[in-house]
Amino acid sequence: MTTDQRHMSEPPLLSVRNLSIRLPEGFDREYAIEDITYDLDPGEILCVVGESGSGKSMTANAIMGLLPELLKPVRGSIEYRGRDLLTLPEEEKRELRGRDIAMVFQEPLSALNPLMTVGEQIDEVLLVHGETDSGVRLKRVLELLDFVGLPEPATIRNSYPFRLSGGQRQRVVIAMALALEPSILIADEPTTALDVTTQAQILDLIKRIQRIKGMGVIFVTHDFGVVADIADRVIVMEKGLVVEQGTAEQVLNQPRHPYTQRLIAAVPHGAAAGGSGAAVHEQAPLLELRDLNKTYRTGGGLFSKPRVVPAVQHVSLTLHRGQTLGVVGESGSGKSTLGRIIIKLLQSDSGQILYHGQDIAPLSQAAFRPMRKRIQMIFQDPFASLNPRHTVGRILTDGPVANGVARPEARQRAEELLALVGLDASAYGRYPHEFSGGQRQRIGIARALMLDPDLLIADESVSALDVSVQEQVLRLLKEIQERLQLGMIFITHDLRVAAQICDDIIVMRRGEVVESGPAARIFDAPQHEYTQRLIAAIPGKDWNPRQVIESLQEEPSDVAHASPASRTLRWGTADPAA
Repeated sequence: MTTDQRHMSEPPLLSVRNLSIRLPEGFDREYAIEDITYDLDPGEILCVVGESGSGKSMTANAIMGLLPELLKPVRGSIEYRGRDLLTLPEEEKRELRGRDIAMVFQEPLSALNPLMTVGEQIDEVLLVHGETDSGVRLKRVLELLDFVGLPEPATIRNSYPFRLSGGQRQRVVIAMALALEPSILIADEPTTALDVTTQAQILDLIKRIQRIKGMGVIFVTHDFGVVADIADRVIVMEKGLVVEQGTAEQVLNQPRHPYTQRLIAAVPHGAAAGGSGAAVHEQAPLLELRDLNKTYRTGGGLFSKPRVVPAVQHVSLTLHRGQTLGVVGESGSGKSTLGRIIIKLLQSDSGQILYHGQDIAPLSQAAFRPMRKRIQMIFQDPFASLNPRHTVGRILTDGPVANGVARPEARQRAEELLALVGLDASAYGRYPHEFSGGQRQRIGIARALMLDPDLLIADESVSALDVSVQEQVLRLLKEIQERLQLGMIFITHDLRVAAQICDDIIVMRRGEVVESGPAARIFDAPQHEYTQRLIAAIPGKDWNPRQVIESLQEEPSDVAHASPASRTLRWGTADPAA
């Protein structure tokens, strides 16, 4: 039975009608979401797509009754099996949450209590909802952990969240959501920061659960590849409005609204940037790694041996000015460790790090300090790397001021860079928590550029961004890199993104480089089976967004948003001697 036939033969599981939520004063629009209307049918996966700030997560939180105190629906209804969730007493809402409607949150580490074992947290869900028999609860906990595909459920049950990988934590959160067998599962960006193979496993798990349990699933995402893999129907949101909705086939292959077309045009399509040119390689290397090694040792005691984890093994590479080198691999492959060793946030065990010909590996922190401003890093999690007690202006200017730049000049640089990364002047006086994730990442990029570095390390810098912001940030990084002739190491788990911005790529697995070469060759004709597996796991790999845009007789460059990278840098230099 098709979705449309199901919709005609059964009443909707959930009906949202003319829902509007007003924003407090001071925002750039009156409503967080305005006159939203849609249905969720039994056994259907409905994807809600849009950029940061579009209102897609707000819609999910409204259904769950998890809106902040300042945000209240001013009109409309959310009916579940004929009951308006907006008018229910709080006690009845609590009873519905978990038992009838459950949610999987974007960041599992934040959603799990770090002081309780995994088993205790799932057990608590069952106990709160009336299961008093401890034996029944224990059996159910083990069944759930096994159902979501976690190995050795008895061992996982007694583990704390920090001991699990990101993919394992997400499976635990899904197990908690399924504990009471709800009719509706809301998944809010549950695969955003996961590597492609783990993401593929979680998507397969959600599809399997939905099929077995017959649940309705609302899947909030900014990734059209994910939509292509799992959606029955799609809602596209922009600035609190539903601008398009229809079947996945209609929205993905025949998008009608210009906004949907722009989003699809921004999806990375794997068109490789090509290998770095001979002119770049004729220069003296900016950075050389020679047989670099790093091993982590944890645990161990009087009667036990320490656990030895080789994080980086015999890694050698060369980077020139004006070149972007991609470092690709799954979580645990050693790529982020490699970046942190280069910037000396970690100490290598052996090997050389030649920066402008000087081995910086053995340098003390004091000896390395004068060079630190020339090697900057954009971190994966901008919220964790930005001081929540400082304004954006102070975050950007503290570094230059500490290095002798006058504060008025530092402020001028900061304002220019905020404009360059697409933020308005008011951002200077605001705090990190007032921005979306994509906006915080732009602040992180601006901060990294404040000291005119010649080596930039971007560690998963676009993994959590929606597609249009991701495209803008990638173009911004590429223009800045070319204009200032930076050398850039671009760390990512997404080969499509790497192929779009990188000249050359190395693929890491368990600390080793298993394949390297020009981006075009790595993406189009991978040699190693691990690289082939990474490419096979890319969501929506059988859907061609470029073909969709071409079928609309529009070039992607005409459809996409104008990038803030088109603005002109008024400071900085490409002179290697500066």
